[in-house]
Amino acid sequence: MAKPRLFESIIFRGIRLRNRIVVSPMCMYSCVNGVPNAWHMVHLGSRAVGGAGLVFTEATAVSPEGRISPGDAGIWNDTQTLAFAPIVKFIREHGAAAGVQLAHAGRKASTAAPWLGGNLLSPHEGGWETIGPSPVPFGNLSTPHEMSDADLRNVLEEFVAAVGRADEAGFDVIELHMAHGYLLHEFLSPLSNRRTDENGGSLENRMRYPLKIAQAARAAWPEEKAMFVRISATDWIEGGWDLEQSIEFAKKLKAVGIDLIDCSSGALAPGAQIPAGPGYQVEFAAAIKKEAQIASGAVGLIVDPFQAETILKTEQADVIFLARELLRDPYWPLHSAKKLHAAVNWPVQYERAEG
Repeated sequence: MAKPRLFESIIFRGIRLRNRIVVSPMCMYSCVNGVPNAWHMVHLGSRAVGGAGLVFTEATAVSPEGRISPGDAGIWNDTQTLAFAPIVKFIREHGAAAGVQLAHAGRKASTAAPWLGGNLLSPHEGGWETIGPSPVPFGNLSTPHEMSDADLRNVLEEFVAAVGRADEAGFDVIELHMAHGYLLHEFLSPLSNRRTDENGGSLENRMRYPLKIAQAARAAWPEEKAMFVRISATDWIEGGWDLEQSIEFAKKLKAVGIDLIDCSSGALAPGAQIPAGPGYQVEFAAAIKKEAQIASGAVGLIVDPFQAETILKTEQADVIFLARELLRDPYWPLHSAKKLHAAVNWPVQYERAEG
């Protein structure tokens, strides 16, 4: 019997994943001063023990101002870098590759954790001034400061510095977060980017700054290590960012050395009508893989191993990103291997439970 595609290995540059299952970045809002802790060791480590091929951290801010909330992870100083190192080591010791998603929240920054209401934080609550391509707020959040040329240079330098720290911590893969209404997505979408300079207006101009970040990050990252980009393939709003533009952007990202496009959608503007359902974003991964000729990842309400296997076998995507399902079951890869009749090795400590 042929090995299920879900459990075939895949190589990106010098990084080999033992299977096509990726732990999607999921915010935990549980850091203090951006420093990961025992929660993150257990949360991320459990998914490596559970059999995933690649385990991503949550969105990890490149600066204090780039956090969504005060509880976000960060990688802008030595303390954070050192705290990530043993987590990365544990993930790799248990057979998975370790990935970090580098992010800047832009106009969606300075909010409370979701279970605290997710509201805008005032300065006396620990909030800070937000930045964006244009002074266009997200819903009822604060109006961001329009980024100056100096701001653009500073954020680019913060991303590059974060890339160096990620390498120091031992990560195998970086994902640049250009989705979900955060800073780099804000530059891409005409709904949030109203600039009249070289970084606004036409598609070429709106792509310019995110591409500059990608190019600088790739240049700072070791050649043998992989780099992904997460995009929102559509804003789900007429006149916003859409799949056609995403395909053109993916072509440009491939040209600067990006290895895979992680295809999510939405979250740029409140009120978007999103037809969420099982696999509702797979069509974006399929189109980008075909039209841009770059590896793609499918994500979004993928819960069943047969569903994941079909996506891969029909060549709609190269890997499967899982989020909520891996919160419900950290051992989903091991359980799925049994359902698909794939031979995988359980952790020796758990072998007595296999079968």
